[in-house]
Amino acid sequence: MAVEARQQGIVLTELEQRIFDRLLGVVDRYCPGTQLRVAGGWVRDKLLGEESDDIDIALDNNMTGQDFCREVNKYLEWIGEEQKRVGVSQRNPDKSKHLETAKMEIFKVSIDFVNLRSETYAENSRIPTVENCEAKVDALRRDLRINSLFYNITTKSLEDFTERGEFSRYYRFINSCDQFLSSRFYIIIIDPILYEGHQDLKNGLIATPSPAKATFLDDPLRVLRAIRFAARFSFTLAEDLKKAASDEEVKSGLRSKISRERIGPEVDRMMSGKDPVNAMCYIRDLGLFYIVFEFPQKRDPPVLDKHDWLCVSHIEAAWNLAQLIGSVFRGGSDSKSLLCDTKKKLMVVMDEKKLCLYSALFTPVRNMVYMEKSEKVTFNSCNLQTSFDANRSQNNCEYILRNSLKMEGRHADMIVNVHAGSEKFAELILVLESNEYLETIREKLNDEYLEIPTDMVNRVLAGLVLYEIKELWRVALLISTLSCPQVGSFSQAELHKRKEKYVRVERLITDLGLEGVWNKLKKPLLDGHDIRRVLQIPEGRLVGNWLHRELKWQLVHPQGTKEECEQWMKQSLLPKRQKVEM
Repeated sequence: MAVEARQQGIVLTELEQRIFDRLLGVVDRYCPGTQLRVAGGWVRDKLLGEESDDIDIALDNNMTGQDFCREVNKYLEWIGEEQKRVGVSQRNPDKSKHLETAKMEIFKVSIDFVNLRSETYAENSRIPTVENCEAKVDALRRDLRINSLFYNITTKSLEDFTERGEFSRYYRFINSCDQFLSSRFYIIIIDPILYEGHQDLKNGLIATPSPAKATFLDDPLRVLRAIRFAARFSFTLAEDLKKAASDEEVKSGLRSKISRERIGPEVDRMMSGKDPVNAMCYIRDLGLFYIVFEFPQKRDPPVLDKHDWLCVSHIEAAWNLAQLIGSVFRGGSDSKSLLCDTKKKLMVVMDEKKLCLYSALFTPVRNMVYMEKSEKVTFNSCNLQTSFDANRSQNNCEYILRNSLKMEGRHADMIVNVHAGSEKFAELILVLESNEYLETIREKLNDEYLEIPTDMVNRVLAGLVLYEIKELWRVALLISTLSCPQVGSFSQAELHKRKEKYVRVERLITDLGLEGVWNKLKKPLLDGHDIRRVLQIPEGRLVGNWLHRELKWQLVHPQGTKEECEQWMKQSLLPKRQKVEM
């Protein structure tokens, strides 16, 4: 059951109505005259027909969020209900949090409370001066017009202070206030014709409530937020916004004023969104690629101007190829239950999608390296001497992930591992396409103690790749099909060819019974202790060599027993006993 709001377009659920009625009860008893407004994302999403539990309450009358939460608890005590814990997030400019926020649960929904505020930025500073203000001022200091709307709980109405009439009146109000004459607010509020936040939602437009360049110079991260929302809702960036985002002064601000810890999460949200490809296209087309994905110095080979186009073409091809195949992010065509199971499993699938996109984006630069100075410390009897060794090469892709995007190490490692797995899959693709290459791979897999039968080469080669990449093998296979062979662009016909390669390898792995083989091989038939006993060799490198050799033997003999494996080891050494000590 839904409760109709007075303003067309906002439809409250029963739970939302109960929450708002409770808050109005607090106002009526303890702070009459205070108006409560839901701000930003909740209003936007409701007008777009999407449900949202991200309720942020903006307070007027100079009341702080913590003050209002105290009044809520007084009201709960008055009606005989248990008081709620109030959490307070302190001001933290380093994380773009410029005002204290209070949080508490109302009917088991977590709600943020904060007072209306203005933000005035000094030159060359990303930390604003914050003051209490009216709702109109608060609306115009926000990043985008679609995020500047309020739902007034008190009057049960939608408030759009960026629309033409309201803005014109606000403009005259600002012009009459001496304290604003020297601030950026006065400078930027110049064109009331542009401001129509509610209309932007209807027209599918991403625009700023104040002139775009000034908005971005205040906080250059807003450029990336604009791109993210455009991609999320399939909206169009306004022309003045695109011009401002491409401005050299704005790009310089994004590079110098915004920390990498803030840029990385914005990119990650784009990758998790509905249209990550469009987001990357915007980043490229606006000239932001090498700022967002900052490359290290001293690269080998050097970065070319076309690398941004190559990278974006690969993520676009990966996205389109995944749509053609249909099973990359579902664990195969027979694993639809992954999407219908627990939330935890669903998150794994989403992570797999994001992993594929990141891996595809950086495929063109995966073999690029850079030179890193590593500190070499030497001691003598008198003091500590330090010298530098500049000959250490590092992976360029890993640098971008860890340094430019500040990605968690384990996630960066997964992407690097996908790239490594994709190159190993390339060998399997070559074997399937050419019988001549089959013998070359067979010789590579063989050694003096184990000979792989010709009809088992595919199984051993594929099994070794899966053993290393495990559950992410479909992602690695997709990246491999994009890279083998390398092309500059991907037509629809070319993508269908790549799909055929992918399906052929996927079917081979399934037919060979290799799905989940990494679990079966996790515990070898003979562990290191067993190998030392059977072969009578000491601990060390030889044991590791035999464990790898045993892995290949098990792939050749999927039904082999521990006794049969032990017998093979003994027999393989009979004429070559002396070599085991080498």
